[in-house]
Amino acid sequence: MSIIHHDEAFRDRAAMLAMRAMIAVSGSFSIEPGARDAYDQLIARTKIVDGVETSQGEVAGVSGWWVIPAGTRAENGAILYVHGGGYVLGSAEAYRGLASQIASRAGRPVFVIDYALAPENPFPSAYDDVSKAYAELARTTGGKVALMGDSAGGGAVFSVAMNRDEATPAPVAIIAYSPWTDPALKGASVQTRADVDPILNERSLSDGARQYLAGADPSDPRVNALKGDFSNLPPVRIDVGDDEILLDDSLRLEALAGEAGRQVETHVWKGMVHVFPTNVAMLKAAAQALDGTAEFLNRYF
Repeated sequence: MSIIHHDEAFRDRAAMLAMRAMIAVSGSFSIEPGARDAYDQLIARTKIVDGVETSQGEVAGVSGWWVIPAGTRAENGAILYVHGGGYVLGSAEAYRGLASQIASRAGRPVFVIDYALAPENPFPSAYDDVSKAYAELARTTGGKVALMGDSAGGGAVFSVAMNRDEATPAPVAIIAYSPWTDPALKGASVQTRADVDPILNERSLSDGARQYLAGADPSDPRVNALKGDFSNLPPVRIDVGDDEILLDDSLRLEALAGEAGRQVETHVWKGMVHVFPTNVAMLKAAAQALDGTAEFLNRYF
């Protein structure tokens, strides 16, 4: 168990000031179905890397997009990526750029899953879709699957890994960017980082949780990773911004994993905000986090 703090690069400080100014003018995203197109347009700004092929596909009947570097095959090991968006926003198609940044660095195919979104498909629909897809990929690759996700997707991959059935092997590793692990929003940073987080706020996250849970218990381990069975946790890397209200969702998971004797690297990036690795064209920290992702994955594949 370790927490690694990263200082803010000078050029990143200038870029973040510009980003904060832009968000202050345009406003932050609400988590509701009407924001889906705008959210996808924002996420899709991450460039698809040259030499990486993308195609629609299905795993265990769940649709998504394959993002495959030249010369690689899923049978030799794959990454299942679960996108963020508060369980309400996001699509696999929009996340192809980020997935390609990961796939090209790690030299592994990535399947970005289009799990069913709330409120049309409430809890446990997302969990069930990710569980089915993971079990099928684990079967077809002989257990050579890593789980990755950001925000709500980051929470989902922890829940799936820790609550899988005994017949399904553990993932080789988990990578999470700014994971939302506690839909009850009990982390102290929800308040202590409220004034510095330009993207998320307690109200928007509460709206997302309400639409997905639809009255279900927010402490259910299928949605609250902090309540999971940490003895089932494989090696983990987390990248999280120091300026985001979900910081403590990562730090509390790190602490619980440590109590269970599990291996977790938590990288806290000064000045960074929610899911900053999507901004690889602008932020030095994003490229460094993505490079660290590849190094971590290749260590365990």
